[in-house]
Amino acid sequence: MSKIPRKLGKTEKDFSGKILKILSQNANRAFNYKQIGAILELDDTKSRNEIIKDLKILASQKKIIETEPGKYLVKAISQDYYEGTIDMTSRRTAYFICPEFGEDVFIPTNNLNHALDKDKVKVYVYNRRKGKRPEGEVIEVVERHKTEFVGVIDIQKNFAFVSTANPKMYTDIFIPKDKIGDAEQGDVVLVNIEDWPKKADSPFGSVLKVLGKPGEHNTEIHAILAEYGLPYDFPVEVEVFAQKIDTTIQESEIANRRDMRDTLTFTIDPKDAKDFDDALSFKKLENGNYEIGIHIADVSFYLQEGTILDDEAYQRGTSVYLVDRVVPMLPEVLSNFACSLRPNEEKYTFSAIFEINEKAQVINQWFGRTVIYSDQRFAYEEAQQIIETKGNVIPQEISITGSEYVVKDEIVEATLKLDELAKILRRKRMAEGAISFDKVEVKFNLNEQAEPIGVFFKVSKDANHLIEEFMLLANRKVAEYIGKQKKTFVYRIHDEPDESKLISLQTVISKFGYKINLKSKGDISKSLNELLQDVQGKKEQNMVDTLTIRTMSKAKYSTENIGHYGLAFDYYSHFTSPIRRYPDVMVHRLLQFYLDGGKSVSEELYEEKCVHSSTMEGLATNAERDSIKYMQVKYMQDHKDEEFLGVISGVTEWGIYVEIVSNKCEGMCRIREIKDDYYTFDEKQYALVGATTQNLLQLGDEVIVKVKNADLVKKQLDFHFIRKNE
Repeated sequence: MSKIPRKLGKTEKDFSGKILKILSQNANRAFNYKQIGAILELDDTKSRNEIIKDLKILASQKKIIETEPGKYLVKAISQDYYEGTIDMTSRRTAYFICPEFGEDVFIPTNNLNHALDKDKVKVYVYNRRKGKRPEGEVIEVVERHKTEFVGVIDIQKNFAFVSTANPKMYTDIFIPKDKIGDAEQGDVVLVNIEDWPKKADSPFGSVLKVLGKPGEHNTEIHAILAEYGLPYDFPVEVEVFAQKIDTTIQESEIANRRDMRDTLTFTIDPKDAKDFDDALSFKKLENGNYEIGIHIADVSFYLQEGTILDDEAYQRGTSVYLVDRVVPMLPEVLSNFACSLRPNEEKYTFSAIFEINEKAQVINQWFGRTVIYSDQRFAYEEAQQIIETKGNVIPQEISITGSEYVVKDEIVEATLKLDELAKILRRKRMAEGAISFDKVEVKFNLNEQAEPIGVFFKVSKDANHLIEEFMLLANRKVAEYIGKQKKTFVYRIHDEPDESKLISLQTVISKFGYKINLKSKGDISKSLNELLQDVQGKKEQNMVDTLTIRTMSKAKYSTENIGHYGLAFDYYSHFTSPIRRYPDVMVHRLLQFYLDGGKSVSEELYEEKCVHSSTMEGLATNAERDSIKYMQVKYMQDHKDEEFLGVISGVTEWGIYVEIVSNKCEGMCRIREIKDDYYTFDEKQYALVGATTQNLLQLGDEVIVKVKNADLVKKQLDFHFIRKNE
């Protein structure tokens, strides 16, 4: 059925909100009742009298000023106007988030006035009396959070509409006939909102790009990237620029660096990795201590400031790791070749080199540019084999060469000593209050068509922890070295958890017999670690892990150092992954600049870059999460006839969320479709309660479900509730 944008109604009797909106948008101009009536298209006597009355009431409330008889101006500064952001719900209402309010302000649908999710807006707040929930009306959209949206196009004779799968996007987008482009009926498209006329229900837009047909694999992956404004290829001019960079190793450049080519060096990475941005070197010193080098690809040597390549890398901010592909921050010529620390090749690196004793204490440190030669590349599984067997034979089934092979004794000795030191470093961190998040990662086995044919869980083992501890050491010591000089730097910071979120977590986990000690910062981190340890291997583990992570503040980049709560570090930065994170490139540049005697740089400039980097990281994380959801839905499409054991991971008034134990896929059983009783939601018990049987369906209960619907476009699973697993 065709839709045409309709005009706003004209029968509203209380015009106070609309009057305030008109006067606020024209803050320096006075209006009389006739001018306001003309803007509102109201010319009947009854409505005009209502406007006159409302103007007098607003003036008596001191919300507007009568500048001359019958002419009114909005008060220059009013305590009832605030700027903040819109947080849409999926019910077409919203909350206004503003630092000046202790609670969020409710915005009814008819008061949104064209504001969309996360827009920066100016809001008039009313109902501020004690005991009443504050409500507001959007007076002005100050800045759109985004104007590009992904959706499916429905083409009519003279126009089209694009509807999105985003539950927070409450309107479709009207596309005039001349702005449909090459789109065909039912295509997934990327559109840009160009205008939203005052009297139109829907914003007006144009098609920027056709992504393909709904449900097709590449279409949906490209749609995920486009939804977050992320690219999936490089502009031709950037690729050409990267190809022209001289990536040969020059003797003249080696002369400027510390030569580490004769020191035993190797890499440990995932078996399917293509970019190796870190390597470890190991040497036993005559005094009994160890020289351990953390060598990081010297990206900033090739990535020069002020070039189109650097501009592109900065805009991307990070590589994006989707289920079936990586969208790199840097073109392949750098990420997979020149900057990748591949075995048996000389490479330029930026290094943190430490003299460490048997107690894993740092005796001396050195930072600077180096040249290395990697003697060996290991997958984590191979390094784990050495750690577990203390032997040097890598069996065929885990060998990245495809054949059994023998590792040199000196590399085995180095790996075992590094593992021993890493375990001491890890124990120290935990004792000082670090929190151990070893959350199970869901991974997919894909066939050649990128179809999911199996699910497996990635668990961190000793080899992963070995690399992690030495990367953490380098990141911490670099940040500490600059931080103590009080110079502008790019820190990775993490604030303490929000107490109200911890109390909510306590309420949920108490149902499983767990508790958190909230007395002090130290008690909190200790009891969180105990909780994460206690749930390991239990059916509720993934749910408790997820809820615990949600209580944490988000880590971000900043020039203002407040430390890193989760790692229990006073100083922390990101130094170790410049191939895939732009903040690490900034850290390398600043570190070298300060090593060369440079004075502190502009804090304001770098804070702006930090905010941009944190934003891009957030978008990449959302895209990665969406790609996992998409793959889970795709995987479950082929398992519709099977019964699955699941755990109730969420309870709401409209149903229960169930996470399948064997593959961590989550879907919803709607309350009206649970047929063995009539259920209602009991908020206090986090449960659905059967009216007749008093049966409880609560968090953590095991249930049997079947797939009812797998929606690839919305990335949603709906389950049939079969029974409770008694």
